[in-house]
Amino acid sequence: MSQAAYLTRNHNPDVLTCIANLSNDEVFTPPDLTNQILDTLQSAWSISNSGENIWTNKNVTFLDPCTKSGVFLREIVKRLNVGLSRAIPDLTERVNHIMANQIYGVGITELTSIMARRSVYCSKYANGIHSVARNFQNIDGNIWYESTDHFWVNSKCKFCGASKQEYDRNQDLESHAYAFIHSDDFKLKLSKMFGGKMHFDVIIGNPPFQLNDGGGSGTSAAPIYQHFVNQAKKLEPRFLTMVIPSRWFSGGKGLDEFRGEMLNDDRIREIVDFPESSDVFPGVQIKGGICYFVWDRDNRGDARISTIKNKALLSNATRPLLEPGADVFIRYNEAISILRKVAQVENSKGAKSLILSDENRFSQLVSPRRPFNLDSIFKGREIKRKDDIEIYRVGGLDFETRNKLEDPLNLIDKWKVFIPFLASGSDSFPHPILGVPFIGKPGTACTETYLAIGPFKNSEECKNVISYISTKFFRFIVLLKKPSQNATRKVYDFVPKQDFSSKWSDEKLNKKYKLEPEDIEFIDKMIRPMDLKID
Repeated sequence: MSQAAYLTRNHNPDVLTCIANLSNDEVFTPPDLTNQILDTLQSAWSISNSGENIWTNKNVTFLDPCTKSGVFLREIVKRLNVGLSRAIPDLTERVNHIMANQIYGVGITELTSIMARRSVYCSKYANGIHSVARNFQNIDGNIWYESTDHFWVNSKCKFCGASKQEYDRNQDLESHAYAFIHSDDFKLKLSKMFGGKMHFDVIIGNPPFQLNDGGGSGTSAAPIYQHFVNQAKKLEPRFLTMVIPSRWFSGGKGLDEFRGEMLNDDRIREIVDFPESSDVFPGVQIKGGICYFVWDRDNRGDARISTIKNKALLSNATRPLLEPGADVFIRYNEAISILRKVAQVENSKGAKSLILSDENRFSQLVSPRRPFNLDSIFKGREIKRKDDIEIYRVGGLDFETRNKLEDPLNLIDKWKVFIPFLASGSDSFPHPILGVPFIGKPGTACTETYLAIGPFKNSEECKNVISYISTKFFRFIVLLKKPSQNATRKVYDFVPKQDFSSKWSDEKLNKKYKLEPEDIEFIDKMIRPMDLKID
């Protein structure tokens, strides 16, 4: 294929929209999303560079450190080819300049590095006879790949935390030891990859999301994308933009430190958030949704937060990543005013801080996981004996003698409410957010399938607590700290306590917190009604 044909062809469909993902961990970036990100980058560059169009600058360098299909590099080449047509009129000279001096990639696997070269160079080999690049002397060109090993320390990889049990494999198998994050000095490694001292103006990509960490029954996974973000920052590019799961907004497994660093980094100037991952990756569900961000090394300030659903912009606002008193990112722009109204009513200090005082937090009533230290596979007796304790577990009820149980919170003999630890796995809205709660009378306990809420004086108080949990208001506030299916004690931190001598309803809560019609409308859009049957 000629250089002209390569750079002007417009196949429909684009072949990169048709390839299947390797796994939910390594998801290919659709061309539409790629170009949306490049548009956002173009705008950010222009703002920081006196209106310059990034695609007209023949000296800007780009690195994709987690190259998969090569779509980022391919689309960058196309844009540079148009933008540099005046500066470098000759097509062959222009393409050679772009390929040799402006775009670079690091493949995450041997397979994806080959795919990327075919996408960018139209050839498995950068120096092959079919390559549109004419000045490479090696087969890799500027898309490098070399098998990398994990560095095992106490059965975990020093760099990525991978489990030795899972990833200490035969050399014929993929190690998933990604080169970009498996080095103490990646700047030195870059000079060996591409020759000479390397510095990149833009780092861009869609890193692998997670690795199996060997926990549980083999399905446990630990996030890994944060290592790519942190490594990229160490290279001090002028701009950094990456596609990552939105779960970091509220922390989660292995992400608390990363969340803190990100939320306190005022160089993050834009976040585009997709609460439903299928809007970005059709057919793939990433719990908590997907986002991409733009980090501008030389430009500090508040971030522009955009929320997109069903290809439409739901909201757009410029605000701090970390609201006063909050320890998580408040994902929805519309939620800020709602939380401030709650804080204004509940805190004597008014709405300056979103966080509630300890005595006002509903989370103070919620147990940690395993309130009776029983795991999910606990099996008791099927037939109750005198004085046995009823044990609620997934799918049913068992019985056990009291002396075989632990009760660190002194809840067995108290009235309480049980609520599932896991909620619906769907990311579509309106969403139930939480599982259906039920009353735990004295003489009951549960496995880790449930959390316990209490203690309460009697069954009427329990019913009133359940009426509160069932409100859309309650579950909307929970949503703001709930990054995944897991509904831990922490997700209830923003929820205010109430007087449980009477029942609660959304109408009563809306009036108490003086919610505006637009607040109520937004909550209604996000939260599904809960169908309760309380005895």
